[in-house]
Amino acid sequence: MINIIFFKKSLKLNLVYNESMICKLCLLLTMYVWILPGFSQPFSPNHGQFKIMQLTFDTSGHTIHNTQCFSPDDNWIVFDTRNNDTMIAATGNIVMVNTQTGEIRKLYDTKHQTLYGPGVGAATFSPVTNRIIFIHGIRNADKNNPYGITRRTGIAIDIAKPFHPIFMDARDITPPFTPGALRGGTHAHNWSADGKWISFTYNDYIMQQLEKKDSAVKDLRTVGVMVPGHPVQLAYDGSEENNSGEMFAVVVTKVTETPGPGSDEIDRAFDEGWIGTKGYKKNDGSWQHRAIAFQGEVINLDGTKKTEVFIVDLPEDLTKANPGEPLEGTISSRPNVPAGVAQRRITYTSNGIEGPRHWLRSAPDGHLIAFLSKDNQGIIQLFGVTTDSEKITQLTFNSNSVQGSFNFSPDGTHIAYLADNSVFVTDIKTHKSKRLTPRASDEENVIGSVVWSNQGSMLAFNKYIKDKKTGKLFLQIFILKDNLL
Repeated sequence: MINIIFFKKSLKLNLVYNESMICKLCLLLTMYVWILPGFSQPFSPNHGQFKIMQLTFDTSGHTIHNTQCFSPDDNWIVFDTRNNDTMIAATGNIVMVNTQTGEIRKLYDTKHQTLYGPGVGAATFSPVTNRIIFIHGIRNADKNNPYGITRRTGIAIDIAKPFHPIFMDARDITPPFTPGALRGGTHAHNWSADGKWISFTYNDYIMQQLEKKDSAVKDLRTVGVMVPGHPVQLAYDGSEENNSGEMFAVVVTKVTETPGPGSDEIDRAFDEGWIGTKGYKKNDGSWQHRAIAFQGEVINLDGTKKTEVFIVDLPEDLTKANPGEPLEGTISSRPNVPAGVAQRRITYTSNGIEGPRHWLRSAPDGHLIAFLSKDNQGIIQLFGVTTDSEKITQLTFNSNSVQGSFNFSPDGTHIAYLADNSVFVTDIKTHKSKRLTPRASDEENVIGSVVWSNQGSMLAFNKYIKDKKTGKLFLQIFILKDNLL
């Protein structure tokens, strides 16, 4: 039995089909092809009862981030109003929708929003408190100084106090620089399972400006972390370029402009994810409590580049610098990693990570890290590498390529993703895959990622729907719920 539920304003339409209604169902399918707009063919799930629900309907974008979009109690999904992934600069709203009623609540609006910024997007919920964090462009953004990769920061909102921004990472681009403050743009914020630490990718404004004068200097993307307990206070200079922060922010991955060919040195670290809910077990049997998996770009012996999986183990105290390596960097060097940070490569593949952009994800027990690469037929599949033995296993064996980011179920038994314009889940042990939605049309397509709720009873995803009045496509939020497996 399939329940298909739509929320629109105060109207709730429940269409419940059972075996006694086969003739009516066939008639409806003949007339409408499929009840969900944009799905290009009839679909018959091969398992259990579940519900497909469209949560949003208004003529704007509704972009969910690639992970952690559900509130801790799973009652809300946070999103920004982009209608396209590239439109953060022009987007000024952070909103949430109720997964039970479809109620919409606005959480934040930017001030003086223009096409050039400030811009907001990529909102995530803390897994333990009703607090969100999202990308926020620098407040003085304009045509001459627009939103950019080195001009953004992390802003939090407690949902009980909407429109009251909390600056999470301090930004200081005025020398002498400040330990615990960074000098550029933090991006795609990802909470640790206990909700205490936040990871992000990072680009440095000071290095970006130096690069314009010296081609030997590069602003290299890297990965950073914010930790609580050490707020950073800066004097207000009136420019809105700098800001204080509630947390202490540092970079944690080492990058270099000139990686040695065939070495484990990298010139780029990106698209990271926390390992395990409590870390992972090392091959010597010891337990690493906090660690991040990230993608690192290496140089082959022939000079070509590829991307491999790396791990960075983190100490409990990230506020201590190595001798002669200030955390905040200098006017001619990038910020440095804290003392006790250990970085290592765990995959040595022929072609490396391949396919659409995605963030690395770890199973809850920390034993397996998933990534995308091509199989022997050139199809983008999910693969996993173990954190102890560094063994690589192919996880999916589909006839269609994975189309974007993915996420493990909270119990670690399944992984969800998009493929063939549909939502799929794959059993990690059996490698059996199931299509959960009918194939969408190329116009009204599903995009982005599929995100599990904290309890594992729902999946959220984005899909374009054509507005009947304007004929324009708007990105809407859908959820699948109940008996998904």
